[in-house]
Amino acid sequence: MELTTVWFVLIAVLWIGYLVLEGFDFGVGMLTAVLARDEKERRVLLNTIGPVWDGNEVWLIVAGGATFAAFPEWYATLFSGFYLPLFVILVALILRIVALEYRSKRPAMVWKRRCDVGILIGSVVPAVLWGVALANLVRGVPIDGDKEFVGSVVDLLNPYALLGGLVTLTVFLVHGAVFVGLKTVGDIRERARVLALRVGGVAAVLATVFVGWTAGRDGDAAVWVAGAVAVACFTAGLAAASARREGWAFVGTALSIAAVVVMLFTALFPDVMVSSLDPAWSLTTTNAASTPYTLTIMTWVAAAFTPLVVGYQAWSYWVFRRRIGTHHIPDDVLAPTS
Repeated sequence: MELTTVWFVLIAVLWIGYLVLEGFDFGVGMLTAVLARDEKERRVLLNTIGPVWDGNEVWLIVAGGATFAAFPEWYATLFSGFYLPLFVILVALILRIVALEYRSKRPAMVWKRRCDVGILIGSVVPAVLWGVALANLVRGVPIDGDKEFVGSVVDLLNPYALLGGLVTLTVFLVHGAVFVGLKTVGDIRERARVLALRVGGVAAVLATVFVGWTAGRDGDAAVWVAGAVAVACFTAGLAAASARREGWAFVGTALSIAAVVVMLFTALFPDVMVSSLDPAWSLTTTNAASTPYTLTIMTWVAAAFTPLVVGYQAWSYWVFRRRIGTHHIPDDVLAPTS
């Protein structure tokens, strides 16, 4: 296998890791506005992701860095053409980080409610826009013969991409609800399960349409298989949630997200950005790649450090594996209303 293909696969794996892990972070962030009935329950929700959310974002940083180093032409065209949506995602993520970090710094409820709004915005916006961005990579965008994006943000807001945004929004919400059911005890656990099943029906329909649309556009058997696996895993996850098997439900939703990413990258390969103006102007793993020497050095570095990073993150999840409930939250979190 050529190193360009190896790094295309590795970048796909990084996106799988980011969307699976950050996906339930986004879902929990959205659930703080609809699932929590009081401050203690809201703290329970935030504490489920408190030890891990910042580590989950590292996958995005590494994915961006790997794209820049392995495929600089891809990185340049992507970040120039998708500048506005990526900038909005960045602002939303910063807002979410600030809200999560500083929510507990002041006792006033007004301050906490403002931070809750920041967490909600910082969860909804990326959940939608990542789906829009990934769908546009497969659909194709206006790229000229100089490998430059010549369209506008309006070109990115097409029906296929907007459907992709709705799919990621609803699937992440279900993924987050399943994660809450896995990590909590008491009444909030049951309400998370019920919400996962209600939203899951809508998400399953949207995902099935999106998978069929994607596979129909590409026509490749591997794309159809990956799409079918995604739908099957998501359906199995909902069935497990209905049976109160939260662990298997989480596995199902996680595998469905991973399968969708596999489907999109399989449909994309060997291109990395498709030109809607002329297929000959598309960026590929060959014409967008770095030199063989750069890719070789990167491969050795990745082989040495990736297991360490993955091992450390797995250890952190193991340490914070226990369920939590409102009885774990001290009464002094209930601050004055002013």
